[in-house]
Amino acid sequence: MTLGEVRRRFLDFMRARRHCVIGSAPLVPQEDATTLFTGSGMQPLVPYLLGKEHQQGARLVNAQKCFRANDIDEVGDNRHTTFFEMLGNWSLGDYFKEEQLEQIFLFLTDVEKGLGLDPQRLYVTVFAGDESLGIPRDEVSAEKWRELFAGVGIDAGIAHIGSQEDGDARGMRDGERIFYYDAGENWWSRVGEPEAMPVGEPGGPDSEVFYDFGEEHTDPAFAHLHPHPATDSGRFIEICNSVFMEYVRTEEGFGLLPKKNVDFGGGLERMVAATEHTPDIFTIDVFDGVVQALARASRVSYSDQPAPFRVIADHLRSAVFAIADGVLPSNTDRGYVLRRLLREALYNLRYVLQVEGESLTSLSAHFISAYREAYPEVVAASVEQVIGEEEEQFTKTLRNGMRELERLFKKGSLDGQTVFVLQSSYGFPKELTLSLAEEKGIPVSLDGYDEAMEKHRTLSRQASEGKFKGGLSDTSAMSVKYHTATHLLHQALRDVLGDGVEQKGSNVTPERLRFDFSYTEKMTDEQKQQVEAVVNEKIQAALPVSYQDMPVEEARKVGAIGVFSYDDIVRVYSVGDYSKEFCGGPHVENTEVLGKFQIQKEEAVGSGVRRIKAVLASC
Repeated sequence: MTLGEVRRRFLDFMRARRHCVIGSAPLVPQEDATTLFTGSGMQPLVPYLLGKEHQQGARLVNAQKCFRANDIDEVGDNRHTTFFEMLGNWSLGDYFKEEQLEQIFLFLTDVEKGLGLDPQRLYVTVFAGDESLGIPRDEVSAEKWRELFAGVGIDAGIAHIGSQEDGDARGMRDGERIFYYDAGENWWSRVGEPEAMPVGEPGGPDSEVFYDFGEEHTDPAFAHLHPHPATDSGRFIEICNSVFMEYVRTEEGFGLLPKKNVDFGGGLERMVAATEHTPDIFTIDVFDGVVQALARASRVSYSDQPAPFRVIADHLRSAVFAIADGVLPSNTDRGYVLRRLLREALYNLRYVLQVEGESLTSLSAHFISAYREAYPEVVAASVEQVIGEEEEQFTKTLRNGMRELERLFKKGSLDGQTVFVLQSSYGFPKELTLSLAEEKGIPVSLDGYDEAMEKHRTLSRQASEGKFKGGLSDTSAMSVKYHTATHLLHQALRDVLGDGVEQKGSNVTPERLRFDFSYTEKMTDEQKQQVEAVVNEKIQAALPVSYQDMPVEEARKVGAIGVFSYDDIVRVYSVGDYSKEFCGGPHVENTEVLGKFQIQKEEAVGSGVRRIKAVLASC
């Protein structure tokens, strides 16, 4: 099946079981400052798992865009990607373990409405319990799985594995299909095992489903282990996971959540690979256009040298979605991750596959075409423009950097200070330098790297510490004033330049505001003067500032602008009758306290994205 068909089948299957389809949250979390990217389907739904009522009911389903930066170094094998789609269904205090496992087994195996997978190729895991934490063994799930397999004529044996290490020593035995593992394998929370969970964090035991591609796909290094499902043997791949979210970490240990919830996640790409009975997810349809284009341009066979194909395809797809959700290349935070993705992709394109006839920009068109129906935001012109600009910039530095790196390699080793200089002066991410050094067999010591990086960051650290809602660096009186002025600026830009202006980012300090917005041309002096005049007119009008919590659809109807929240109830700040915008605050009570608004600078920060820096002067 194609990726689009599997996505559609899952949503239709759950819709028929009274689940309400909700949209995907952005890759950039709007209300969670603890993480750079949305990394799981449940992340935007945490408030509801903790007990908040969801406006659309207790049964939900969606396909969620996800990005996991910690998987970058794993890309190159046949199953790891940084960007992926997570198919998810949730029961918020409605059904629980037995109904969930029954409907998922049906979806996986039903030929007409589901994926039609052979149940003989499915293996499952359940939680073995933890007496020290007072959390019992999940016998309900184990017995339900046994019943489901029996219903299709399979006598499913149960194995008590414990840790993954115990499983490696023990191996899998004939007839075993249901496996008990400890919390290292069958417990899920956003931060991992129970001991790592902070107070207030929800979590629970899970039950995972693995697809068996057959013994012929077993990595020779694992052959002697008779590999059990939870290994990286190549034979098995986890395709989905039902988390029974019923616990919350407390000061005393673990308590029960107000409701017993189900949080299901299925890796869309892995499910598609299972329908095609291939352990290589880079052979599914969405990657085909890029892989074929690379093969033609490089005259290298994917089967002979798959790793660079996978790195380019994965990193470029991730970059397309990150840019579409407002991330721009930079040297910090999300921007650094994006820059690293694009630069590693370009290195593999130019120096590993030695392709000159294709560019990252031309290759990105394959992903934009593949996803434009499901995620229209990827069609934005700025996606290809940003990729092209970063590609052009790094192409220049790459040539110089490679020459410098070859010169340094002749010394026989690299130290941390050198690695930092390559990053700061030549734009080589640390990870790329380490990878190239490893290819050449050059030893690297990172002693001194952290110290050099810390000095480099000293000037910007104060502004980057303690990120508050709305891009505030603190909650001082002046920062609050600038935050309110940003709302006026946003609306004034739309008045002067048109409704196509959209916020792409903001940062507020006690000294100034910075506002990034979508616009393809440099503003004229007359336009800047018009924007200043509009903002100052609204300041002098002494407009009251107020907010109202309302359903998101109502907020859209009243014309609220800004980054839409995933929540069903959102907060909309109004500045008189002039500006209505999604925001978490804080704001002044009246515009009369703001002072005189002055634009200091207007500049490009990426193709299709402009930046204004402005100050408030005392009247």
